Amino acid sequence: MRPTDGLFSLSLVGAKRLAGHPGKAKCIAIVKSSVAEFVAAGGDVFAVHMLYADEDIRAKDEVIVVDENNNVLAVGRAMLSSEEMTSFKRGVAVKVRRGIRE
Repeated sequence: MRPTDGLFSLSLVGAKRLAGHPGKAKCIAIVKSSVAEFVAAGGDVFAVHMLYADEDIRAKDEVIVVDENNNVLAVGRAMLSSEEMTSFKRGVAVKVRRGIRE
């Protein structure tokens, strides 16, 4: 729980549990496999690399970043809404807080 706003922050363990139930998690962002290693190392997700984002994602929401094979890569905070993530061709879509390879 974050002390600044009282909302929860996703951990990698929690992200893996939620990603295991794709129908229930409404915070999934899928990126191209070509950038999977960069994101897993803690790099931010750029809009041009987005393939899909759940329609419920709004800016500042917690997001689970997965690759095309549904492998969890990172957790972070959305900088754009889901519609913007998939339609924009520039800018940071998800500010990664922790990657699985950090």
